[in-house]
Amino acid sequence: MRAVYRVLASAIAVAVVLQVASIALAGFTIASDAEDGTTIGADYSNFGQSFHSIAGTAIGLLALVFLIVSFLTDVPRGRMLAGIVVGLVVLQFLLAIVSFGVPALGILHGINGLAIASVAGAASRRAATVAQPATSG
Repeated sequence: MRAVYRVLASAIAVAVVLQVASIALAGFTIASDAEDGTTIGADYSNFGQSFHSIAGTAIGLLALVFLIVSFLTDVPRGRMLAGIVVGLVVLQFLLAIVSFGVPALGILHGINGLAIASVAGAASRRAATVAQPATSG
């Protein structure tokens, strides 16, 4: 189960990196489209925005599975780290919702995304370095 824990933690960290890339793509696409004369309104969307939204939902599901798996493994502080990831993901969803009304809070959304990747990465590393029981020879 430790390997599953590690894979899930790594997948969450990588997914956050893809989130950062997709929102950057969305921003540059908006700028390019606006420069080309495209009207940017409530019905406007681009691939980066769509991917960011869908992948955010996938990260939420991965985080829940990660928390469940944390109870089935012996990774030291594994449950705590998985719980922190889930808490940060919940905060991320809340920040996303609030940031549409108060765009300046989007800064916290971005910083929190980096925190998710950091904690998930730490969890993955912890699972990889768990000491194996000594065998007597």
